[in-house]
Amino acid sequence: MRTIGIATILLASAAAATAQHAAHQHAPISAEVRAAVQNPQRSDVNRQRDEYRHPAETLSFFGVKPTDTVVEFSPGGGWYTEILAPLAKGKGRYVALVSARGVASTEKMLADKQAWFGATTVATVDGANGTSTVPAGSADVVLTFRNVHNLLMNDDPAVAGRTFAAFYAMLKAGGTLGVVDHRLPESMDSALEKKSGYIKRSTVVRLAEAAGFKLAGESEVNANPKDTHDHPGGVWTLPPTFALKDVDRAKYAAVGESDRFTLKFVKPK
Repeated sequence: MRTIGIATILLASAAAATAQHAAHQHAPISAEVRAAVQNPQRSDVNRQRDEYRHPAETLSFFGVKPTDTVVEFSPGGGWYTEILAPLAKGKGRYVALVSARGVASTEKMLADKQAWFGATTVATVDGANGTSTVPAGSADVVLTFRNVHNLLMNDDPAVAGRTFAAFYAMLKAGGTLGVVDHRLPESMDSALEKKSGYIKRSTVVRLAEAAGFKLAGESEVNANPKDTHDHPGGVWTLPPTFALKDVDRAKYAAVGESDRFTLKFVKPK
């Protein structure tokens, strides 16, 4: 009877874990998030990437709300900014987090669309020492899309860990860190993380847990089984970059954008 009881408990625990994972995979999309994604003001070029980047599903999985203070690390040209800033307009707060050298271009990107985005903030992070101008404990959500591989490719191997420590410091207790990046299969050589643009899920989990985060869930919404992860020009061989230009362009276009993991971490309360 004791053996049966233990087995029953284990089966129940496994079922609960499976149900929790399924809930993460299929988080409901709020009307506000859906409207931000479907906003016709988004550029046509950016909207064409939705089929690969699944912004509504991804933001819903991370639990992003209009009232949140959302920090986006390294927004680049503003692909996700076109969704996040209008989502937070008038209710929450959008913060673009960049290195010191990225301030000017980011300020221009935000200023050009101020009427649409509303009030936004540019903050800096110094990966060399793990400091940031975002006030400690002020953010509800920190998001980084396809940027952790850049941290790992830095000449200083400590930059990635210190940047994750900065993310941890700026978040409120119970806050969320959402990470999307190009997936390097665990069976492949870790040395590829320094040059291919692909990184292992386990590497991100290690960095996040070392900073104090707990893994809260993961989704396969941005997975791409067509991606073989071994392209001659790294991840940049695939669209939208097409690093090889016209060489086998149709082949790589048929693959689509990269295979990606989507991980949700929380700062413990």
